[in-house]
Amino acid sequence: MQEKEPRFHGEVTAKSHKNMSKIKGSNTKIEIALRKALWNKGYRYRKNYKALPGRPDIALTKYKIAIFCDSEFFHGKDWDILKPRLEKGKNPDYWVKKIERNKQRDIEKDQALQYLGWTVIHFWGKDILKNPEECVRVIEEVIFEQKIETIEMEEEI
Repeated sequence: MQEKEPRFHGEVTAKSHKNMSKIKGSNTKIEIALRKALWNKGYRYRKNYKALPGRPDIALTKYKIAIFCDSEFFHGKDWDILKPRLEKGKNPDYWVKKIERNKQRDIEKDQALQYLGWTVIHFWGKDILKNPEECVRVIEEVIFEQKIETIEMEEEI
């Protein structure tokens, strides 16, 4: 008779626990790729800025832009497709609950940052790795829009 694997943290197997413990929370490949692209364009930023809710992966403090580099799996990209697949897989209760909570937490931290006057941008990891320059272009569009709004506000005064 085969012995069952011991479980940790509720419903996570020892093997899953070991694999998940290797997942980095900061300085991931996707964060580094976007930071390098921003740095090469002359933008300076704060990494994992603890002074803000949710500790944005990249914070452009000069422009009050908080940037999050999200992995597709843990942040539930294409949730309508991913959720049914998880429900058929191993440990569905754990994974569905975990990712739904991550998605809810993302909404909460975005709202907290917006309340503080920050613009929040999320990029999917594969989009960053495929084309970091396009991500920088999106950020630059936000900066440009902010500058236009500032000019318009000054003209009203």
